[in-house]
Amino acid sequence: MSPVVALMRRELRSFFVTPVAYVFLVIFLVLAGLLTFYSGDFYERGQADLQPFFVMHPWLYLILVPAVSMRMWAEESKGGTLELLLSLPINLVQAMLGKFLAAWLFIGLALLLTFPIWLTVNYLGSPDNGVILAGYLGSWLMAGAFLAIGACLSAVTQSQVVAFILTAVVCVLLLLAGQPEVLDFFQAALPRRLVHAVAHLSMLQHFEAIARGVLDLRDLFYFLFSILAWLGAGVLVLDLKRTP
Repeated sequence: MSPVVALMRRELRSFFVTPVAYVFLVIFLVLAGLLTFYSGDFYERGQADLQPFFVMHPWLYLILVPAVSMRMWAEESKGGTLELLLSLPINLVQAMLGKFLAAWLFIGLALLLTFPIWLTVNYLGSPDNGVILAGYLGSWLMAGAFLAIGACLSAVTQSQVVAFILTAVVCVLLLLAGQPEVLDFFQAALPRRLVHAVAHLSMLQHFEAIARGVLDLRDLFYFLFSILAWLGAGVLVLDLKRTP
């Protein structure tokens, strides 16, 4: 068994050793249902689709995903087990991938458990299930980007609370980067090209495009590049910590 798979399985099991995983799943499923059918005006819209469901995901992830990622490395550092982990026959890249993939699969499980909402929409109407599938893919990719940010920032500090706050702040900045109010603010101080660059950093913009069923390679590349870049940054942070 490869070190990545072994560590991934260990981390995945660790989620369910404590009540944290079950609390996360219950909160995610309850909020997803309530926000979709009530706050999202599901019935008033008169359309059989899951757009209200996916619209809520960035804001759900903004709180719940940092809660999952904050323990990745901060807990290891505070508990004194980081040095033990790094002494094992596993390199930093493998360790980072193992922890990240375990958390990403856990979020994927949470998404899969929302299938009753999909069944409800199909019972009430005839939705475009291709668009729904694209929305799930976009949601999972966005969760992966959030987790990668959290993994990097968790490696920076020994405090889970600090890791949570830093992750939430960075994620909300990336969500709001493409909003008209933010772009108007930057237009007065930055060249037009830089303003467009800020707009392209918007995680919300790329997610909404995928959730509409438009699988543009640029949007997919944005999330995959974000994941790899933040995980790479996290590996560099851990390497600096390990260097005497």
